[in-house]
Amino acid sequence: MNDRQPPPAAPDPDRLPHYVSDAPFDRRASDRLTPELERYYRASQWTMMWWKFRRHRLALISGFILAVMYGSILVSEFLAPYSLHTRNTEFIYAPPQAIHLFHDGRFVGPFVYGMDYRLDMDTLKREYTDNPTQVQPLRFFCTGDPYHYMGLFAGNMHLVCPAEGGTLFLLGTDRLGRDMLSRIIYGGRISLTIGFIGIVLSFAIGITLGGLAGYYGGWIDSVVQRAIEVLQSFPKLPLWLALSAALPVAWSPLYVYFGITIILGLLTWTGLARAVRSKLLALREEDFCTAAVLMGAKPKRIIGRHLLPSFMSHLIAVATLNIPEMILGETALSFLGLGLRPPITSWGVLLTEAQNINVVALYPWLMFPALPVIIIVLAFNFLGDGLRDAADPYK
Repeated sequence: MNDRQPPPAAPDPDRLPHYVSDAPFDRRASDRLTPELERYYRASQWTMMWWKFRRHRLALISGFILAVMYGSILVSEFLAPYSLHTRNTEFIYAPPQAIHLFHDGRFVGPFVYGMDYRLDMDTLKREYTDNPTQVQPLRFFCTGDPYHYMGLFAGNMHLVCPAEGGTLFLLGTDRLGRDMLSRIIYGGRISLTIGFIGIVLSFAIGITLGGLAGYYGGWIDSVVQRAIEVLQSFPKLPLWLALSAALPVAWSPLYVYFGITIILGLLTWTGLARAVRSKLLALREEDFCTAAVLMGAKPKRIIGRHLLPSFMSHLIAVATLNIPEMILGETALSFLGLGLRPPITSWGVLLTEAQNINVVALYPWLMFPALPVIIIVLAFNFLGDGLRDAADPYK
């Protein structure tokens, strides 16, 4: 017998090469997941939302900006260089002062130059010029204008203060010599909270009515839908103006604040109610909802514990898009003189100083209160886009 093996066959050029492992098959090893896959499959919905949201860099930056702005309203008195009502009658319509670090070639630290004032008799414009002989170093963590923190207790500590006998108008002053930066910081407390409180009221109404309409249907759905259509048929701005004008003139500023908040909340729930209704109409036919009904769960528990949590991430995204609408509504009403009124200070109230185009042409820094409005609206929109994309992490 010939023990020699036949020579290997020549490879077929028309046959595609393939690679197959000749190792024995281990079924138990194939069933085991890698740590990365196991971490993915065991993650909750909120964890997966966070993973996807982190990849949206613009939304992350916007969230950080919003966190800083909302955190600042807790320490407005500390951040503002001046008190809310401090007047500097010698510096009416003073321009913004620039911060310098070096004077005559040597490092001094953060400081501003003093200002000399003269009135142009031809244009009646106040003209201010820097006085290089007056170097006014800034003071940090210093005592300055007294205030009442949140109206509860007195204090006088500030993050930054002008030099003794000096000035610090980083964003200029208004017609009464009040520091614009300090008033913008104080105004953020009103403008930002009015949107937050308004969205809470809007959520309560929208989720309640939308949930009832979507779960029960029938005549309840018809009544809610007709009410939504009636409200949405009115133009928003004229309706806001009419309701704001109906507020009693004799009301205190605090009552006007809550009145404007309630108006904004009552007129912005319609879109949320329709979103909740459409989601519930689809989810109430799912197996988990049917199982809850068969087990004897009441409608209140089914809606609150089973249906709403299923699309809560979508509701959060909707809320981030509705808050800037309320901030813009308050700003517009206050700018037109039908919203908040002095002594309450908001960004819209501050913009009333810019109604006269001649004043704006001479003193353009009066338009600075519009900048935080633009920033907050853009930040909320970018954050809402990121949350909306992350709301469905399984895509």
